[in-house]
Amino acid sequence: MARLIGAKCKLCRAYGEKLFLKGQRCNNDAKCSVTKRSFPPGQHGKRRRKMSNYGTQLKEKQKAKRIYGILERQFNKYFKIAERSKGVTGHVLLQMLERRLDNIIFRLCFAYSRPQARQLVRHNYIYVNNKKVNIPSAMLKKGDVIEVRANEGTTKRISDLRKELKERPIPKWIEGDKAALKGTLKGLPAKEDLDFSIQEQLIVELYSK
Repeated sequence: MARLIGAKCKLCRAYGEKLFLKGQRCNNDAKCSVTKRSFPPGQHGKRRRKMSNYGTQLKEKQKAKRIYGILERQFNKYFKIAERSKGVTGHVLLQMLERRLDNIIFRLCFAYSRPQARQLVRHNYIYVNNKKVNIPSAMLKKGDVIEVRANEGTTKRISDLRKELKERPIPKWIEGDKAALKGTLKGLPAKEDLDFSIQEQLIVELYSK
């Protein structure tokens, strides 16, 4: 996952939606910059010129990279795999991004954000099918069981966090066990299961040039 060292809230404003890059702040509408200022950042944010087709396609790809915290080289690798796979390239690409371990931890509400989920994985707190996995980009498959195994203090923090995030729904393709801090992949995500608007066809068009 790419480490963002700049202003994360500006990125959300640039794309016009919450990307959940700021952690707990993103769950508070009173503090969210997208809620308070719905226009792009910068001196001329309120009167930006119309974007070209190429600019729109590039912006969509950059948004997907920001959401999942992926660098250019890794994103290109995902696209090439999706292009060679059976099915619609754009849908396969989104499914691959959603099946990353750090994203699954985020979806299970074990973390406020994907960067925080990555930290849990890197600190050896996550087990998949009873085996320790500390690679955030590990690709999970149907039937995999994810479990948090940490010390008492960390487990309590995650349990408290899940109570705070009770309004955030867990996708229907993931089965979560709140009491045991476990989750199971029941299937592959569909486009309608995503809670943000990525127009994957624009990304495919960009790579087709």
